[in-house]
Amino acid sequence: MTSSGPRGSSPLRRVSRGSIQSLVVTATALTWARLWRSRISYDASSNLIVCEAMRGGYVRGGTCFGGAFLTGHALVDPRRRRAMLRHESVHADQWARHGFSFAIRYLVEEMRRPGAANRFEVEAGLGDGGYLTRGPS
Repeated sequence: MTSSGPRGSSPLRRVSRGSIQSLVVTATALTWARLWRSRISYDASSNLIVCEAMRGGYVRGGTCFGGAFLTGHALVDPRRRRAMLRHESVHADQWARHGFSFAIRYLVEEMRRPGAANRFEVEAGLGDGGYLTRGPS
């Protein structure tokens, strides 16, 4: 990934959304993704660094750390990719808003209300994130 645009506008800085703590988390996630031999690219439409085709090192269908989305899948279907990255982009915003404490906040919420009931997942958009939602019975 190379820098484009004015000084300070590298993809790493952009995806961190102005948060130093998110920048640290993102840089750490990229190191982790490289160790798992991920294919890494910058997605401008979602403002995320996407780490695809990882051999391990992520949870569920994928995990957002700072401004980096880590997944073992290759996001090839354009509609599904857009939806998933829209969902993960909200998580990147949450990382920027809460900083390092987002990891604790998310885990506590996940223990209280797992999966589709987790308020951070609800805020990110359950359908976009691939969560099954129950319709009216």
